[in-house]
Amino acid sequence: MPNYPYKISSKLPDVKTTIFTTVGFMAKKYNAINLSQGFPNFEPDQRLLDLVSKALNEGHNQYAHMAGLPELREIIAGKISALHKRQYDPESEITITIGASQAIFTAITAFVGNSDEVIVFKPAYDCYEPAIEVNGGIPVYVQLNDDDLRINWEDFRSKISPRTRMVIINTPHNPSGTILFKEDMLELEKSLKDTNIVVVSDEVYEHIIFDGNEHESASRFDDLASRSFICASFGKTFHVTGWKVGYCAAPAELMHEFRKTHQFNVFCVDHPVQHALAAYLQDPAHYLGLSQFYQVKRDLFLSALKESRFSIVPSRGTYFQLLGYSNITDENDVEFAKRLIIEHKLASIPISVFNLGARDNKVLRFCFAKTKETLEKATEILLKL
Repeated sequence: MPNYPYKISSKLPDVKTTIFTTVGFMAKKYNAINLSQGFPNFEPDQRLLDLVSKALNEGHNQYAHMAGLPELREIIAGKISALHKRQYDPESEITITIGASQAIFTAITAFVGNSDEVIVFKPAYDCYEPAIEVNGGIPVYVQLNDDDLRINWEDFRSKISPRTRMVIINTPHNPSGTILFKEDMLELEKSLKDTNIVVVSDEVYEHIIFDGNEHESASRFDDLASRSFICASFGKTFHVTGWKVGYCAAPAELMHEFRKTHQFNVFCVDHPVQHALAAYLQDPAHYLGLSQFYQVKRDLFLSALKESRFSIVPSRGTYFQLLGYSNITDENDVEFAKRLIIEHKLASIPISVFNLGARDNKVLRFCFAKTKETLEKATEILLKL
């Protein structure tokens, strides 16, 4: 093909190939054990697969309801009520989405316009900022503390301005594996009181939280709930990231605006999968047992690394674990991550790419949503460093 003859005015001129694509390509090229990207390497529950097959064969193969299968929305409302004591109307306050990323993008698109400011906590998952920028918004950053990766709330309050339209939070937090505690949510609630600021609460790892801690959903707090979009993922919960199905819950007034964008963007979500999920969610054990399931994997991973040279603070949630490597090398984290792949056949994610100003704290992120055999092979490599 000849060179494209027209000038392109990009809405995202600074977006480059993501670190996930780069590392994934390298892991495949060098045949490395892949603990980088956040997806399990084991199969989901066969019962869930059978339910999808059943729905397909029963003829649920045309468009679903724009907002999602009513039975699925009803059971989600019941789940939120049971766990967080907040009642959402399934008809007007819950929408099924193509994963949490689409929910987040849609909420941002519905509310953020030219020159609106959106506060983002860094390190941050990499889908937030492009969604803000493509809608003409301006990301405003708050870097988490270096020592404990918690929020400096005075710093946060100093970033609020008359142009602040939205705040994005993420708990349990990717990439750090930290969580927001009740006192954090109360600080956020206090900081936003008497403002018109909307909150997008990314809660995709809501059911993966460790050591007896609780998931403090934004839906638990009256003022936060009144201004928040709760975004969640069935893909993360049920080991089916490729299905791209999630949900969003918000007060009716906010959801009304959300659905305006949702309707003309994706319209509706995979119909047979929604039927399967509605049936599968009838048994709360399918998600209430997830924390213990992943804590076994986290503890296996960390126990094997007790004699390693890495510095370790156990993950409090998600299926990610940070490992500090300053006792091993002075290399920057991107170069060390690449060398781990090429020389040691193990893939991870460098954290600097998520930080403000690409701050390099000599930390790599490893995904432990893997089989026992994979984790044992990975820790053997890490112990030799």
